[in-house]
Amino acid sequence: MRRAASALLQRAASAGARSWGQGGAAEAAASIQQRGAAGAAGNVSRKAAAGAKPARAAGGGGMFAAPPGVAAVPLTAEELAARERNNYVLGAAMLALSGYGYYIVTSQREKALKPPTKEHLVNWSGTHEVEVERFYQPETLQELEATVAAAHKAGRKLRCVGSGLSPNGLSFNEDGMVSLTLMDKILDIDQEKQQVRVQAGARVQAVADELRRHGLTLQNYASIREQTVGGFTQVSAHGTGAAIPPVDEQVVSMKLVTPALGTIELSRTQDPELFDLARVGLGCLGVVAEVTLQCVPAHRLVEQTRISSLKEVRRQHAQRLRDNKHLRYMWIPHTEDVVVVTCNEVPEGQEPAILPPKSSQEQRLAPLRSLLTSRAAADRAAPPLPEAELLSLSATQLRDRLLALAPLDADWVKRVNAAEAEYWRRCEGTRVGWSDELLGFDCGGQQWVLEVAYPAGTVERPNGRDIAYMEDLLRLVRDRRVAAPAPIEQRWTSGSSAGMSPAAGPPGSLHSWVGIIMYLPEDLEQREAVTKSFRQYGALVERELMPKYGAAEHWAKIEVPSGPAELAAVQARLAARYPLAAFNEARRRLDPNNILGGPLLDALLPRGAAAAAAAPAQQ
Repeated sequence: MRRAASALLQRAASAGARSWGQGGAAEAAASIQQRGAAGAAGNVSRKAAAGAKPARAAGGGGMFAAPPGVAAVPLTAEELAARERNNYVLGAAMLALSGYGYYIVTSQREKALKPPTKEHLVNWSGTHEVEVERFYQPETLQELEATVAAAHKAGRKLRCVGSGLSPNGLSFNEDGMVSLTLMDKILDIDQEKQQVRVQAGARVQAVADELRRHGLTLQNYASIREQTVGGFTQVSAHGTGAAIPPVDEQVVSMKLVTPALGTIELSRTQDPELFDLARVGLGCLGVVAEVTLQCVPAHRLVEQTRISSLKEVRRQHAQRLRDNKHLRYMWIPHTEDVVVVTCNEVPEGQEPAILPPKSSQEQRLAPLRSLLTSRAAADRAAPPLPEAELLSLSATQLRDRLLALAPLDADWVKRVNAAEAEYWRRCEGTRVGWSDELLGFDCGGQQWVLEVAYPAGTVERPNGRDIAYMEDLLRLVRDRRVAAPAPIEQRWTSGSSAGMSPAAGPPGSLHSWVGIIMYLPEDLEQREAVTKSFRQYGALVERELMPKYGAAEHWAKIEVPSGPAELAAVQARLAARYPLAAFNEARRRLDPNNILGGPLLDALLPRGAAAAAAAPAQQ
């Protein structure tokens, strides 16, 4: 069989020698053009197109006869040689594949894998960076499967990375990483079920844009929408809304590429217990390749922004939680001011009355601009700030510039916060827009952030601990003279049925999320000083507030403590809160060589003796 195939291929080579320069190159060019055209046609496949009949190939010769009434065109010598070559190639291929099909397919797949590259990566917040020895970017599920299988066979680390937005560098690993940014297709939109199936590398904003065209949207959005869907769901990201769970609750099904079991599909009906763990799997149980998300009808929101006080917030808080679909507080440390932002659906067919804004954009920015120019004028050593540059800066950029002048001077930070409070006072008003447009929030520049979630009763019966937490936090900031910038953002969700979510709980449960922050200046010495100060700020929250309120860190914002005693305490706290015995058992079953773990999770969620010692705390 091998000799027969070889003879046919030799005859094909002889027959094709005359025509390859033209025919082969043309065929290759046509193939590239077809692939490009297919990509340009769009990434979304829909069920409506599933029943469409494929177009029949056009052309003469071979099995395709000339249409009636059209005279057959005689073939040239080059065309006859090409036909002869193709016949020989076809015959050789059939012979070879009949005996060596598996080998040929496997060899082609291995050859198609792109070699990894070495990369230097920095996360969005500028707090973590890594030199990656092997960085992979598969374009297809088959390439991803082969990449994971090869790493498993070799026992090499392979951490999956999304957009690199996690402030704690959750996805970083110097030995090996795989990015799904080239697996970003929106695969299917089922309008009847109101569901969308996407590759895990699809960006949340791209998904929202495509859903809008079909009258759908996601149930909620986080502050930013540059996350990949895989990262968005794996860390239990969230928006705000007392009756709306974290985004992992929107996951209907998922396709997981595991080291030990290959590609598996999970849903509430397919291995539901593993599904509940894998929805917030932190990239440890497998590489998420595809996700199906439950959507809701696209809708517009009316957003209202107002300045309030702690006393007024305390009095109206329970009613606000019940009355508003989305509620966010932005506390301004060292002031009495709280920015209250509510969003509610615009009834279909109605147009809410929108009053003109009280202040122009120039008037809103004036307090921040004035403080910056007055400080620059007082500092004779600093070069004057050009007016054109001053006028080009947004509110968050002005705040970053102001804080960078003395980021750890508590008195100066108080003045900056007061100017920001006045900015928000001038921003009071109403606006209307689509939900994916209004639920975002400008987070400012590079930063350290620690966000925690803690239970606060139920939507119908909030217990007030969410506001008590904020009173304690603001008191600590004031009494310890922490140079805490604004805002301290507070949001709410209902419970998640995913055991590894920081907001795990029954559907009616209420959970508050609070994030503290410090912004990083460009100057390296200042960055080091701010980093040290923020660690002290975070330690204050971890020591004084988290145990009291039963709080847990957001998975994308938890850091590994520097000391062994502190690390042991965090490990014990996590083991007491989460179903780590079941989670680590799933890790051992799906990833026995622990290739998917990274430095952060291997330290916080150990699978060995430390995990076994902590397990009794879960009983």
